[in-house]
Amino acid sequence: MVQKFINAYCRLLGALMVLSLFAMVVMVFGNVVMRYGFNSGITLSEELSRWLFVWMTFLGAVVALNERGHLGTDSLIARLPVAGKKLCLGASLLLMLFICWLIFKGSLDQTKINWDSTSAVMETSMGYFYASGVAFAVLAAPILLLNLLRLLTGQMPDSELIGIRESDDMPHGDPHA
Repeated sequence: MVQKFINAYCRLLGALMVLSLFAMVVMVFGNVVMRYGFNSGITLSEELSRWLFVWMTFLGAVVALNERGHLGTDSLIARLPVAGKKLCLGASLLLMLFICWLIFKGSLDQTKINWDSTSAVMETSMGYFYASGVAFAVLAAPILLLNLLRLLTGQMPDSELIGIRESDDMPHGDPHA
């Protein structure tokens, strides 16, 4: 049930990323056309595109975390026995939770510090910009906690003990065959 909730908010995040990317493309392309075609431009588009890109990056990191889509190397872990794989996965999940805490704390501090500062063009609180790290930590922590709980209770199959998955672009089988 928790995994269904996580999958649902990751689908929502995916939709938000699509909308953000669409808005960025429209704003940047529109600005280029206006600058070269009409010798004018929309100053808001550069700053808003930059903000959307930062938010989209953090939201995409949450989705990739849920899908185990981050880059990684498994050459050592794959050679370990099951107990070694479990130990390494547990240690990596604990380290990632610690990093989530650091990102949360640092981003929250930056949000508070910059709340009264406004951006140059949009004149919006810079706190919203730094809140992207808070959102990442709050959305990523349940995924990590669920995986840690599944590992500790023995609900995680051996096939998921390696924290990364094969790339869809990688050829399967013997490439020389």
